[in-house]
Amino acid sequence: MDTTRLIIVAVGGQGNLLASKVIGEAALISDVPVRMSEIHGMAQRGGVVESAIVFGDAQSTIISDGEADVLLGFEPSETLRAMNKCNLNSVVITNLAPLPPFTVTMGSSKYPSLNVLQALIRKKTAKLIAFDAAALAKEAGNVMSVNMVLLGALIQTGTAPLSAENIKEAIMKRTRKAFVESNLKAFELGFAAGKP
Repeated sequence: MDTTRLIIVAVGGQGNLLASKVIGEAALISDVPVRMSEIHGMAQRGGVVESAIVFGDAQSTIISDGEADVLLGFEPSETLRAMNKCNLNSVVITNLAPLPPFTVTMGSSKYPSLNVLQALIRKKTAKLIAFDAAALAKEAGNVMSVNMVLLGALIQTGTAPLSAENIKEAIMKRTRKAFVESNLKAFELGFAAGKP
């Protein structure tokens, strides 16, 4: 099996770790070899949370600069910040609903223009899928299901060796019963949004 390297970046509280668990569960259901690791930098205070997921026969979860096949960004500026992991063949999927850091809200720094951000990403990668995942999460009935929307877009691209059916099964196993229905709807909306 070919190796596929996926980086997920988010701000603490956006559900990166749950998305990683769902992906891991779906890989187990699919009998796909998977290795995962996470970095929780000040996550509870709105800091970055990064997950590295490697499908295939790799020996390590370390994804060095330029090695990511796919970058999944839950927050636009964090997606841009993680671009060093990508190369000209990488696929990038990003949410366009910003969660500005406290430095922006306090006025000591400026949030990047979403148009400039997308242009920079397009210039450095093979493909960019960018949309307002927060709006789709709200439409699904749970504003916190941005992670499931973005998982849907990821699976639609075919870049991860997992089926939509196995992701749905993993969502049912790994999410609280109260959120299963909205998470499945969010996944479906993201799957539709990820179409070329």
